[in-house]
Amino acid sequence: MKQRIITALILAPLVVWGIFSLPLTWFLLALAGITLVGAWEWTQFTLNQSRITALIPITVVTVASLVFIPTDVVTLNQINATHLSILGIGTGWWLFASALTLTYPKSSAIWQHSNFLRHLFGVLTLLPFLWSILILRGHEYPIDSFYGAKLVLFVCLIVWAADSGAYFAGKSLGKHKMAPKVSPNKTIEGLIGGIVTALIVAWGSSELLDIRFSSFASMMVITLATVVISVLGDLVESMFKRVSAIKDSSNIIPGHGGILDRVDSLTAAFPIFALLYFTL
Repeated sequence: MKQRIITALILAPLVVWGIFSLPLTWFLLALAGITLVGAWEWTQFTLNQSRITALIPITVVTVASLVFIPTDVVTLNQINATHLSILGIGTGWWLFASALTLTYPKSSAIWQHSNFLRHLFGVLTLLPFLWSILILRGHEYPIDSFYGAKLVLFVCLIVWAADSGAYFAGKSLGKHKMAPKVSPNKTIEGLIGGIVTALIVAWGSSELLDIRFSSFASMMVITLATVVISVLGDLVESMFKRVSAIKDSSNIIPGHGGILDRVDSLTAAFPIFALLYFTL
């Protein structure tokens, strides 16, 4: 626990610095790097004997998306059909993946023996994650270069708040398991505690960061949906690790495991937040 806290105290300020200080091009490169590390960790969930071979499909798709979909400031600031399609696909995937998790282990029969589906699930997890963050970061960039950064930070804050609230509520009040076959420690009481904590943090941080929503009700609904799907996103990675007999996605982050272990909730949260933010 001590190592986890020390690492978190170092990484959190570094993440915030990167969100606000890196120029958009460097931010994209850093984000792409994180995504590819996550892709490398995902290769453990595939049935390929060679992890290098397993890395090729998701790398090709990711690079192709960045080549053929414009990443300039002007285009990112104009939410178009391509952007909404990526966000919609990401949101649809997480709803489907959540259903797989809540019905595990029966649902594993659908995908467990298909290497194509294992690769596809990796693409659907990581590609919308990359693009949703990039789209949010580029929002209103020509007018206010920091507004998109505040949106990205807002999502991080509510997800981190939900994780903390769920941990303490589950520890003290947890009795009813959410998905005991996937993660025995996740409880419904923890989920409720996480939601309440996230809603409070969302209200406070939206005021502090001057995040604009169409209404207070819209902010609450978007936060609620984002938090619930982020908790389920955590369970989804746990399901894949359980089927693959893996404890941590890697040991790249001392005390925390791998990149996927740290961003599992965020991979689910960002696409649905972005889709709802730009449509509600």
